[in-house]
Amino acid sequence: MANICMKLHDFYQTHSTLKPGEVILDVRNPDEFAQGHIKNALNIPLPLLSERKSYLEKFSQIYIHCKRGGRAKNAMAVLTELGFNNLVCVDDAGMEEWENSGYPLVK
Repeated sequence: MANICMKLHDFYQTHSTLKPGEVILDVRNPDEFAQGHIKNALNIPLPLLSERKSYLEKFSQIYIHCKRGGRAKNAMAVLTELGFNNLVCVDDAGMEEWENSGYPLVK
């Protein structure tokens, strides 16, 4: 499997039908996450990804997103360097656009 990028609106179509073993990884800071996040998303801030490597290895597919797309791209680079090849990066937008599009949030 190769790491790929996905547009936010395509991710919206996918997010509610995740299969067992797939996870949405929100790499924002905990305070940002608490203000609103995607249902069932896992919050691991970007600086902590390396130390959570073994935990993340249990997932078959990891969908990465952040606030605007920049940290998601950085997270994909970090995880790729750590050997992950099961990543999907939402690289064109993040929670700001998610919320502006009227998509559901958990607060």
